Amino acid sequence: MAAERVFTEQLIEVCPEKAVEELTEALEQDSDKADYYCQRAYAYLLLQNYKEVVEDANKALQLKPNYASAYLKKGIAEYHLKMYPSSMESFTRGQELDDENASFSTWIKTCKENLDSTGQQDGNAEEKAVPKIKHDWYQTDSHVIVTIMIKNASKDDVKVEFAESNVSASVKLSAENHFKLKLNLLHPIATQYCAVKVLGTKIEIKLKKTEATRWEKLEGALPDIKNFIPVQSLQYPSSSQCTRNWDKLVMEIKQEENDEKPEGDAALNQLFQKIYADGTDEVKRAMNKSFTESGGTVLSTNWTEVGNKTVAVNPPDDMEWKKL
Repeated sequence: MAAERVFTEQLIEVCPEKAVEELTEALEQDSDKADYYCQRAYAYLLLQNYKEVVEDANKALQLKPNYASAYLKKGIAEYHLKMYPSSMESFTRGQELDDENASFSTWIKTCKENLDSTGQQDGNAEEKAVPKIKHDWYQTDSHVIVTIMIKNASKDDVKVEFAESNVSASVKLSAENHFKLKLNLLHPIATQYCAVKVLGTKIEIKLKKTEATRWEKLEGALPDIKNFIPVQSLQYPSSSQCTRNWDKLVMEIKQEENDEKPEGDAALNQLFQKIYADGTDEVKRAMNKSFTESGGTVLSTNWTEVGNKTVAVNPPDDMEWKKL
């Protein structure tokens, strides 16, 4: 039996991510510790990973059925998942076990208000609400990548089916709830090269393009080619709803670069380049000879002055010249 670890709520509040790591390690050594599950549920609650809170609270209650603190954490997570009947049941049972904890009364009142406003009856809801889940997409020259924002999903709970013109995804959130997403794609995909990656913060669906073209949008139907009218200005599509004329933008950037006035060393170098470009052959010879012989410390435009002698090294007063 591994040595018992002590995790107070204060320690968990300081760094919930670290607490999750250490409690997970502790549970690998002692999986029959109800306190560890309840403490990790609290850390998940601080991280707003409500699904994991419910799972850990249930595990704690399996080991310790009269664990009031586990009912409190479970009820709060269920409330945030909009599972109000289950939340009310958890708070009520927890209050029966620990009626001195004022948190149960507060949460019961809040939960009852939501039950009344939604028309659900305690313990008799037909279907528990599914939390709102977002998805987004971006593209490269060869792939379209769809991301579903679901944290800590299990690979076994994620099912994705690919067809040439559509994709169907299903994610099991709990025994009662499933997230489903069906996309009718704008362009066909090469299904044999598509892949799914389940990460800690999201689910990534990688779709292989059949042609290296930019998609104007993720879903929809292609326009009728016979009635297609080309636009006068070339605009490159993107996944953003905001369309830009990239040719015009490039021209504006180049104009800004041309109009920008250099400063400091850049301005000095530009001046020397202009003198050299506009100078006579003697001026150019003088500049080349003085700069080379002085190791870059002298730049003269007077050939009469430097033409018949070796130009000595002459660094600034606050600098020391060293030969490389």
